[in-house]
Amino acid sequence: YQYMSKSSFTNTKESNLMTKTATRGDDGKYLIKVCERMPDLQECSTFVSDPTCGAISTFVGITRNNFQQKKVIKLSYEGYVPMAEKELKKLCIEANEKYASIVKIAAVHILGDCPVEAASVILCASSPHRRDAMHCVEYLIDELKARVPIWKREVYEDGDITSVWKENVEWHQGKQRRIMVKTYEIEK
Repeated sequence: YQYMSKSSFTNTKESNLMTKTATRGDDGKYLIKVCERMPDLQECSTFVSDPTCGAISTFVGITRNNFQQKKVIKLSYEGYVPMAEKELKKLCIEANEKYASIVKIAAVHILGDCPVEAASVILCASSPHRRDAMHCVEYLIDELKARVPIWKREVYEDGDITSVWKENVEWHQGKQRRIMVKTYEIEK
């Protein structure tokens, strides 16, 4: 696996090829990918860049090293790729309907292990002006966490002994939409 850390937002020939071969929809308007080696922030920003746009808004979700006083060493993601990519495309279309000035959207999520400080999700949107791009990215991350079938396991410093499968807790109209936590323990 090759992961992007906060300090490695660089573009390579290999990653350029990856962007060219990624799943695209609606005449190149969307870059949608759920995979073990996802495009990096530079690739996603380059994809959404358009001469008619004065704004590109981005969100990069990074694995942090702690959760409730526990040391996290990595997150591990699983998902059913065809269904996840189909749902991501639906979200992109909905976001584009909601924020009509959006020109392009990139929505990518990793599968497999994601170490601390590495990106697990990248969302980018371009528009002529900033407001729609910023709101679009906010909408996409909230809906992605609530609806896309990708599951996250948090692995702590003790390894798989107390790792936890997590369900995102998202809010809708002031109420908790889903509740999380199923503990996973391996017998020694």
